[in-house]
Amino acid sequence: MSKLLDALYRGEDVSWLLADNPALDVFEAAALGRTERLRELLEEEPTRASAFGEDGFQPLGLACFFGHVEAARLLLDRGADPNSLARNEHIKAGPLHSASASENKDAETRYKLCELLLDRGADPNLEQGGGFTALDAARQNGDKRLEELLLERGAR
Repeated sequence: MSKLLDALYRGEDVSWLLADNPALDVFEAAALGRTERLRELLEEEPTRASAFGEDGFQPLGLACFFGHVEAARLLLDRGADPNSLARNEHIKAGPLHSASASENKDAETRYKLCELLLDRGADPNLEQGGGFTALDAARQNGDKRLEELLLERGAR
């Protein structure tokens, strides 16, 4: 895993890592919401939209976890699967789980991401490892608006 992704996962300030304008890979671009760089990378190699990183996460899951709606939209437009589970040994989360998590984003961003994913075919009942669903996350966060959206879209 890159130093940049590691720092992002830890919630650290990454400005010093970006100071030299590094050539971001698809995972870093998705996690940072750098849509133009993401577009370049996907035009070079379209299969990058569905690639798994060495940590087991895909670009769509990273864009959703870190709260980047436009990056998520671009990845979906380029064929990313809204129901693909991460292959991380500890976390088997899908994009909807990542979008509904409270870390790194406010309630409005969580809602927009989940709405986008559901509009693009995300299964509202997809279980991540341990049987946890996006509805469970919404309830755990006390996010009534997101809970209502998920229920309207068939979550149970």
